[in-house]
Amino acid sequence: MRAGNIKLSFGSQLCFLEIVQDISDSIGRMVGFDKDGRYWVSLSVRESVTNAILHGNRKDASKKVGVQFTISRNRLIIRVKDEGRGFDERKLPDPLAPGNILKPSGRGIFYVRSFMDDVRCRLLPEGGWEM
Repeated sequence: MRAGNIKLSFGSQLCFLEIVQDISDSIGRMVGFDKDGRYWVSLSVRESVTNAILHGNRKDASKKVGVQFTISRNRLIIRVKDEGRGFDERKLPDPLAPGNILKPSGRGIFYVRSFMDDVRCRLLPEGGWEM
């Protein structure tokens, strides 16, 4: 597999989720992930992008979401950026707490952390948030 970068940038609109998920699945196939691996990576990318649109950019279509796939010989790095202010990870509710189990949302970052090997969040020096 050859190394390379694939970068996407789009306005904060949920209509782009399917395209991003399809691209993620195609990249997973290209790097040799099996069907299950592609599914979990694509789900994680979708959840990260959904969070960037809804929580980071607050559905402001004038704000951009960026997704970068960096492919190397033995690694796939995925970065999702928004133009929001970020969040305090310590204040995220526990999605497994009894009062949260039946809530229809609040599991995105939990899923991403469960299905990806390494997850890091940071405030970007130029502004915005990256996961």
